[in-house]
Amino acid sequence: MGDLRVETSAKRVRAYFGGELVADATAPRLVWEVPHYPAYYLPLSSVRVELKPTGETRDDAVVHDVVTRGGTAEGAALTYPGSPELRDLVRFDFAAMDEWLEEDEPIYVHPRDPYKRVDVLNSSRHVRIALDGVTLAASAQPRILFETSLPPRFYLPLSDVRFDLLRPSATQTRCPYKGTADYWSVEVNGVLHEDLVWIYRSPLPESQKVAGMACFFSEKVDLFVDGELQERPKSPWS
Repeated sequence: MGDLRVETSAKRVRAYFGGELVADATAPRLVWEVPHYPAYYLPLSSVRVELKPTGETRDDAVVHDVVTRGGTAEGAALTYPGSPELRDLVRFDFAAMDEWLEEDEPIYVHPRDPYKRVDVLNSSRHVRIALDGVTLAASAQPRILFETSLPPRFYLPLSDVRFDLLRPSATQTRCPYKGTADYWSVEVNGVLHEDLVWIYRSPLPESQKVAGMACFFSEKVDLFVDGELQERPKSPWS
């Protein structure tokens, strides 16, 4: 896997599958396989179920099925016997497990990066959102969410949003720092722009201040702050 950034976490981490405890680790490792967030690698000694080799390899990893009394997660575990840093650890596919806990609280999508921060600040800046010349929302009481490595997000009270332009969407996404988001699409001049605005109705504790507020993708709309048009940011959602 080349040079890796590996750190030991002080959190107790548990993974469950098929109604059974798969692993219970008090010294999990955080491994940055990609720059944006880490993955959990757990000591092999913390595993409580059978890891059955499939006979396959994936790059430098040996692939295992995770076998419990409640079912089998095929190919959901990787070990790296040839790596000095990782040979006593196992990486479980995060999405393949039914539940992950840090201490006694569930986590979603991927482990939280200990070097990432979310701040939500009240603001009196005037914010206007427009698309194709049509104002979608305007507010003098936004809350601005600052998240490490991402553009600032302007959350607006629902009373300042033009609901007549919103269309329900079945889309939901999950964030390990904010929780589960529901979406609306926006119809402007007869054109439907899908999943342009989201809301966290019951956000996680660090993001409680945006509960019940609407946020538009600033990558896809015209954002005016105190009357000045902002440059659309470059991000994975551009």
